[in-house]
Amino acid sequence: MSISVVIADDHEIVRRGLRMTIAGEEDMVLLGEASNGREAVDLVARTQPDVALLDIHMPEMSGIDAARMIRERFPSVQVLIVTGFGNDAHLYAALQAGVTGYLLKDATGDELVDAIRGAAQGKPQLHPQIARRLMTQMPRPKTPLDELSEREREVLTLIGRGMSNKEIANALHLTEATIKGYVSAILGKLHVDDRTQAALLAVRYGLIELEELPGGALF
Repeated sequence: MSISVVIADDHEIVRRGLRMTIAGEEDMVLLGEASNGREAVDLVARTQPDVALLDIHMPEMSGIDAARMIRERFPSVQVLIVTGFGNDAHLYAALQAGVTGYLLKDATGDELVDAIRGAAQGKPQLHPQIARRLMTQMPRPKTPLDELSEREREVLTLIGRGMSNKEIANALHLTEATIKGYVSAILGKLHVDDRTQAALLAVRYGLIELEELPGGALF
């Protein structure tokens, strides 16, 4: 079955490029074009396409507002943003509006038609540049080790390697009493009872490698 598509962009040359790309695919049919966001919503209402391709900056109504309205009124229509703007503000606003995908206008024709096919199936579609940026911005999952200061992490690393308080003190040029205080704080923050359990947490969360644990020298 053909994938029905509508496009909305206020630049005729962009619409022409999208039109030609879609026309070259046997499994796609273009139902209509719009030059602003309000026309896009009306076009979707009339044609009920599988996928709507929307620019962001358009007269009368932005692509993001149009996308939000389309998703609210016609939830079966998948919206794919195709824009020259890849900043975070536009991206997050579009995602909050319920779009299925976000492509930049430097995407290749193959990337565009693949995204249309994916969007028609309800699969999220992101331009590779956008996807990479989102991945680098994702917060790292919190671990028990996040509660430790840099010095405490350093002490825990040496604990895991089987060093005594005296050996750690010498390695860090601190007093043994100071190291004893650090060890007590580490055990408290990690909610463990002894050095062995602390060292195992250090391995579990990647602070040290399992091979670094001495066989029985943790006590």
